[in-house]
Amino acid sequence: MPLLALRVQVPHEAAEALSEALLEQGAQSVSMEALDEPLALLSALFAGNADPKRALESALAQCGARSAGYTVGAIEDEDWVRRSQAHFAPLRIGRLWIGASWHVPPAECACVRLDPGLAFGTGSHASSRLVLEYLERMVRGGEKLLDYGCGSGILAIAAAKLGVARVDGVDNDPIALDITRGNARANGVELRAFAPQALPPDRYDLVVANILAQPLVELAPRLAGHAEHGAAIALSGLLASQADEVLRAYATMFDMGLTAREGEWVLLSGVRR
Repeated sequence: MPLLALRVQVPHEAAEALSEALLEQGAQSVSMEALDEPLALLSALFAGNADPKRALESALAQCGARSAGYTVGAIEDEDWVRRSQAHFAPLRIGRLWIGASWHVPPAECACVRLDPGLAFGTGSHASSRLVLEYLERMVRGGEKLLDYGCGSGILAIAAAKLGVARVDGVDNDPIALDITRGNARANGVELRAFAPQALPPDRYDLVVANILAQPLVELAPRLAGHAEHGAAIALSGLLASQADEVLRAYATMFDMGLTAREGEWVLLSGVRR
């Protein structure tokens, strides 16, 4: 039976939340395209007997977003695979390389293999690239790192490949936790993945969170509680227009500012007081 492909345009700030909501509504996978255009384009794959229109309506209501239009069409399994592979190009950031199982990595690099799948995060989005660039600059080796909102595990796995000695990930989605653990095993990385309530009260040298602006604001005391004195922190998943609100939430606990930008997406980073 042909699969069903839903393609929907949404504002960039709603794309990640809608991706997660579509997965909860039964999408088998979600990929993000048109990252440099005014609107993001999400492509979601559904089983042939699913109702993508109803799933989209429920997902939009769940995350409080509006679409700028969508299409639904049948697509054969092998056609979807070819299209997915064509859209997912390898990424090179300094000594770090990220690619899928069908790509050939260059020699002498920190290689992360990650196929597009159910959890958000392949490095293709600007918010992920900003954190990956930060990690490539900051990791010296031997650190302890917390990735809060780990998704596919891409940031945590990349950090381990760069030399971080201990890596813990947190996500409130049990599916994301399973995918993070599976991706870590596939990359030969030791990684612990926790639901938020199960995270031990440990402290870390590096804390990263690529989520959304409002959750970052709400998480400020919790992330500060897991950061050693002098620990580095990097926050992403937010637009330039949201930066001041997030900075205010962290101002009493961290010395930080807006340190990198790609298009409308920004990275906030700093040090724990």
